[in-house]
This record gives sequence, C-alpha cells and structure tokens, in this order.
Amino acid sequence: MVDSEAHEKRPPILTSSKQDLSPHIANVGEMKHYLCGCCAAFNNVAITFPIQKVLFRQQLYGIKTRDAVLQLRRDGFRNLYRGILPPLMQKTTTLALMFGLYEDLSCLLRKHISTLSFATRSVAAVLAGTTEAIFTPLERVQTLLQDHKHHDKFTNTYQAFKALKCHGIREYYRGLVPVLFRNGFSNVLFFGLRGPIKEHLPTAKTHSAHLVNDFICGGLLGAMLGILFFPVNVVKTRMQSQIGGEFQSFPKVFQKIWLERDRKLTNLFRGAHLNYHRSLISWGIINATYEFLLKII
Repeated sequence: MVDSEAHEKRPPILTSSKQDLSPHIANVGEMKHYLCGCCAAFNNVAITFPIQKVLFRQQLYGIKTRDAVLQLRRDGFRNLYRGILPPLMQKTTTLALMFGLYEDLSCLLRKHISTLSFATRSVAAVLAGTTEAIFTPLERVQTLLQDHKHHDKFTNTYQAFKALKCHGIREYYRGLVPVLFRNGFSNVLFFGLRGPIKEHLPTAKTHSAHLVNDFICGGLLGAMLGILFFPVNVVKTRMQSQIGGEFQSFPKVFQKIWLERDRKLTNLFRGAHLNYHRSLISWGIINATYEFLLKII
C-alpha cells in the first residue's frame, strides 16, 4: 500500500516541477540572442584590443603602422590594455542589443506590418543601431584613455568619466552623429548581406565547417564595412578626442582633417589596411562565436 501510494503521488510532483521550470526555459529562449551577442563581444575584445589600439593611433594622428607600434612599445606593456574596460562594457552591451533587438524588432514588425521582409529587417537594424548609440559615453571614454596626450590627466575609466562631468551630459555624447550614422547603416548591411553571403559559401556538413563558414561570412562583411565606414570613424575619433570647447559639426571636422592630410585619400585612409585585417578577424570571431553559442544554448 505504501509503494502504491508513493507511485500515485509521483506524477503530480513531476508535472508541477515541469510547470515551474517552463517559464524560466521560455525566458532563456527569449534572451539567448542577447546572451550570445554579449559573449561574442567579450571574446572578440579580449583577443583584438592591441590591434585596435594601433589602429586608433593611426586614425587620430595619421601616422604609419610602424610609428603607432613604436608609440605603444614606448608606453610599455603595462599600458597595452589600458582603456580595455570601456570597450569591453560598450561592446558586450551594444552587441547584445544589436543581435537581441534586431531579432525582437524583426519579429514585432513582421507581425504588425504587411510589407517586404527586407524593409522590415532594415528598419529593425536601424532601430537596433540607434539604441546602441545610448552607450556612446563608453566609446567616448575609450577614445580618451587610448590617446597618449591624456595619459597625465587620468589613469582609469572612473577618472575619465569624472573629468567629463564638469562639462555637462552633452560632453559624454560628443561625436554622436557619426556614431548614429555608422551604427544604423552598418547594421542594415550586416544583417541584410549575412544570409546571402553564407548561401554562396560551400555547403557545410560538419560543425567545424559551419564554424569556418560563419567566420568567413562575418569576417568578409566586417572587413567590407570597416573600409566603407573608415572615414566616418576617423572623424568620430577626432571629435571624441577633444575635451570641452566648441561642438563642431561632422562636415567641419571632416574638412579640417582633409586639409591636414593634404587632401589625399591615401592619407585619409591611413590605417585602413590594419582596420581591414582587424575587422576581418573581429567580425569573424563575433559571427562564429554568436552562431556557435546560438546552437548550443
């Protein structure tokens, strides 16, 4: 009788536990695009930060790769990862939003708008990019920490944020226009071309082949977008390296840089080759990590 009663009581307990777990499983499913984007960004920043730092110096000062590397060497290993916290915070947050919001907004728009799927995806991509711009202050502080001219003014992220506080909230968002332009249009191209590019790659039959295809797809897109928006990032870097003073427009800053670099495209794109390789590696890592985690979570 005891065994019979215990057997009869077990099904309700199991059913109850499944009912309790189901909302949590649903929540994980809803958040997995955000989580995968966050982890992909962390992986990427940790690996490629030194390359990004060399590129930053070239964008800011228009110097050659060798000179930028020599600058970092003089700064010493202690300062090599100086300024990594802001991009780590910024990238993990913005890429989580980029992938997560894109998926959520695409689903939402498809339900309420009867139009071409390309249009809904493009709108979702622009909106996701615009939301990412909320975290421009992190990108702004990263620029200041990587500029050796500010090494004597502050030594960490907190001090950099504190130095901008006296100039008002607007100072944190210096360079917002190029950030909005870059985020919105690069997202449209990334999400719009990611599928078609992968379809033209050799058919993957193993997990490792899928990983390679995802890396190639993300890398090619990243490299292309890195070159396309390189001048925008040059202007953004110059705008964000300034503390206080006049808020100059994008065209005015671009014109100033254009004149400083002798009106030559080769000088404007100085560092673009390194940016190409960095973007190739970065977005390859991001896309491959994101797609891999998406399959296992």
